[in-house]
This record gives sequence, structure tokens and C-alpha cells, in this order.
Amino acid sequence: MGTRTNPPGSMVESFHGLVVVDLRTAAPLLATAVALYILIEQLSYHRKKGSMPGPPLVVVPFLGSVTHLFRDPVGFWDLQATRASKSGAGLTADFLFGRLMVFIRDSELSRRVFANVRADAFHLVGHPFGKKLFGDHNLIYMVGKEHKDLRRRIAPNFTPRALSTYAVIQQRVILSHLRRWIDRSVANGGKAEPIRVPCRDMNLETSQTVFVGPYLTVETRERFDRDYNLFNHGFITLPIDLPGSAFRRARLAVPRLKHILEDCARQSKQRMRGGGEPECLVDYLMQETVREIDEAAAAGLPPPPHTSDMETGNLLFDFLFAAQDASTSSLCWAVSALDSHPDVLARVRAEVAALWSPESGEPITAEMMTEMKYTQAVAREVVRYWPPGPVVPHIAGEAFQLTEQYTIPKGTIVFPSVYESSFQGFPDAGTFDPERFFSEARREDVVYKRNFLAFGAGPHQCVGQRYALNHLVIFMALLASLIDFRRERTEGCDVPVYMPTIVPRDGCVVHLKQRCAKLPSF
Repeated sequence: MGTRTNPPGSMVESFHGLVVVDLRTAAPLLATAVALYILIEQLSYHRKKGSMPGPPLVVVPFLGSVTHLFRDPVGFWDLQATRASKSGAGLTADFLFGRLMVFIRDSELSRRVFANVRADAFHLVGHPFGKKLFGDHNLIYMVGKEHKDLRRRIAPNFTPRALSTYAVIQQRVILSHLRRWIDRSVANGGKAEPIRVPCRDMNLETSQTVFVGPYLTVETRERFDRDYNLFNHGFITLPIDLPGSAFRRARLAVPRLKHILEDCARQSKQRMRGGGEPECLVDYLMQETVREIDEAAAAGLPPPPHTSDMETGNLLFDFLFAAQDASTSSLCWAVSALDSHPDVLARVRAEVAALWSPESGEPITAEMMTEMKYTQAVAREVVRYWPPGPVVPHIAGEAFQLTEQYTIPKGTIVFPSVYESSFQGFPDAGTFDPERFFSEARREDVVYKRNFLAFGAGPHQCVGQRYALNHLVIFMALLASLIDFRRERTEGCDVPVYMPTIVPRDGCVVHLKQRCAKLPSF
């Protein structure tokens, strides 16, 4: 039988073989350890921050300004922008999750970060626990030659011919959803409703159909929708990876989603090898992939990298994720902008009507879209004025000299601000003005190209930006031509909220009414 082996009052006592800590004795030591940690954290923060503006102290140990970020993200980022603007250097510092944070307002400095995404400089993050969701070997996290080779393989997906194929699919899906919106509005007696979630659902179906449409059954689509909603919800919640948590459900849904996409890739590979014509994005990808695999086999070589069905499924999931929330954001802001600027809406309607009629029974062609110069300018101004991803998180993998005066320490969270860049250089940047991109005399898309960072820059610049802009142009052309809409405006309705991309605070509440005599059917 165990006996007490330490004298009473000592910090550790043993009863019957069990070690018991006397908290009354240990408390001062714990308090000293905590105080030492806080002191070291404060000193480390000030050493890494240097002369940059920022909070004088880490108010909450380890968490820093996390509470402010989650409670009021718009106010948090506005505060960072104000500090960076006043600093004269375009930089400011803060503290999040035990790390120094550097916010970059200056366009050229943001471009330096984008241009130096590589193993020994900056690593694109996308999400604090993104690797748990997407996996380590993912397009988002690739760098160097591997990343460059994969982007080269992706190129056939976004040729004019491929984009023309997608445009017809996009119109069919958008039109079917606009029809549902009108039917729902009629059923509700014309009551205004938020369209953020309907836009998200429309985007999901559009992406599925454009990317892998011919290879999805009705049952597969239903399973895909359920799992993608789990993923989408878990992505914007706290990353608590515990049984039953939204994040855990999202993480478990990803392999199921990738498995469906992997099977679509397998079917497409078989069809393209049989000489089929491309009908969706994966077909354009597989057409070239099959040729390269066959050439390698004929030469007695193994298949080229990134050509397996599993890797293609992973890539398709990356595309799906990239096309989802960003487009939802842009569609909502486009509706708000057209409603707020009746002159812009009238010009869009006139331009579309001169090229296409709902009575034609035919979809808008790629040639017609090319002629819609003003509508394209509106799309670009929507993306400039409300860039869907306002900040793009990176981690400094190594110390990096960003300016002559400041070297970003290793491990720092770095936030280049796409939003702030969009309001630099452009004349009267705070005014929504599509003319800046439409006017041949102004040509601000050329003059201030370095400040237009909505699609990023450098090696990870969005490869699908032409697809995204086409999607926005098609949506505005159909919406303006087929539907009369009126925004139900309330105080603060257009204040942006993070979902995780920025959307109007009220979810973009609108009244909808059919405008033309009969909705077309393609």
C-alpha cells in the first residue's frame, strides 16, 4: 500500500501511489510562467513589428486582435487600412493567433508578395486550416516547376473555343434559375427576397454542369449538393476539428466530393480516348491529357505528372471552390450596382437588345458577348469596386525583405489588400463608373493595370478570370433583358459582410418581376 512520501506542504504529494499537485503551492509558479510568457510575447511582437504602426501591446495573450476580427471584420480591416495609409509606407502590424500580422495597403508591395509565392518566400494560405480541408498536394499550395507545369496543363480549359462551349451551358443554367426566381416571386405575391443563397445555388449548379455536367447523374448531383453545402458551411466556421463540428463534417465531405469528381474524370478520359467532342471543362482537359499519356506510353515512358484520375478530381475540386463564393459575391454586387445606377442599367439593356433578343430562341453567342463592350466594362468595375476576396492571406516561409527599411520575419501572417489596391490610382476611385474601362480615351484598365488586383498577380494569378468575367456578363445580360428588379434598400444594406467573400449585409434583397412577354428556352 502506498504511503505519503513527501512532507505536508510540499508542492507534490503522493497518496497511495498517486501524484497530487498542491495548487496553493503551484499557483505562484504558474502565475510566474504565464507572466513570463506574456512578457516574452510582448517583446517578440515589438521586435518583429519594428517601427511599423500597430497596437502598442498584445492585449489578449496569444489571440491578440482575433476578437475584433471575428466580431467586426469590416471595422478590423478598415482600421488596418487607416493605419497603413497614415504610416506612409503602406504597411501596418497587428497580432493574431500567436503570430505577427502584416497588412499591406500599397499596390506595388502587394504585387511583390504575389510575385514571390515560392518555397523560400511566401506561401499562399487560403484558409488557416486549408491543408486539412484541401490536402497538402493541392494547386493552392504548389510552387515552382510543379505548379508551372500544372498551370500549363490547365491552359486548354480556357481557350476561346472552350469558353464558347461553357457560355451556352452557363446561359441554360442561369435561365433555369431566373425562371425559378420569378415563379417563387409570383407565388410569394411579389414579396422581396434575398438572392445571395439563390445565387450561390445557381453558381454551384453552373460550376457542376460546366466542369463535369455530362458525367453526373441526378442522384450524384444530389449527393454532391449535400456534401458541398457541408463543405461550404464548415469553411466559414471556426476550425474546430472535433466530432460533430461543422469543420469536421466539411473535412469528411471533401474526400466524397473528390471521389465523385475523380469518377467524372475517368469517364471523360474514356470518352475522349474514343474520339468524343468536348462538352465540358474536364473534356477539354482530358483531350490533351489523353494525347500526352498515349505519347508517353508509345515512347515506353510512365504517364506524365498530374494525369491520374485522382489528381484530376483534386484539380476539379479546386476549380469548383474558386468558382463558387467569388462569383456569388460578384453577382450580388452587380444586382445592387445596376439598381443603384439606372443609367448604367439602361445602357446595358440597350447594348444587349441591339445584339440579342429573347424572342430569338437562341443563346447569346461568343461573338455577341465580344460586342458587349459596355456590359464587360460594368463587370470589370463591379469586380474592382467590390473585389470578392478583399485580402489574400500568405505566410512568410522565410524572412523576406519587403522594403529597404523592413524585412518580414519568418512565420508572419501577411495580408496583401486587394480591396485597398482597387481604390489606388484610379481617378475618383470611390465612384462606381464603368466608363473608366469602356472609354477608349481613359483606358484605365491599361493605365492602372497594376492596381487592378482582383484576380491576383504573379504565379498564382486566377487562371479562370476570363471565365469568371464571362459568367458575370452573361448573368447581367440575361437579368437586365428578362427581369425587372428593384432593390429593397434599408439602412446599411450594402455594408459588406464576410461569407467568406464579401456580400451585401442584407443578402441583396430584391423585388423581381418578369420583363419580357415570354422567357426563352434554349
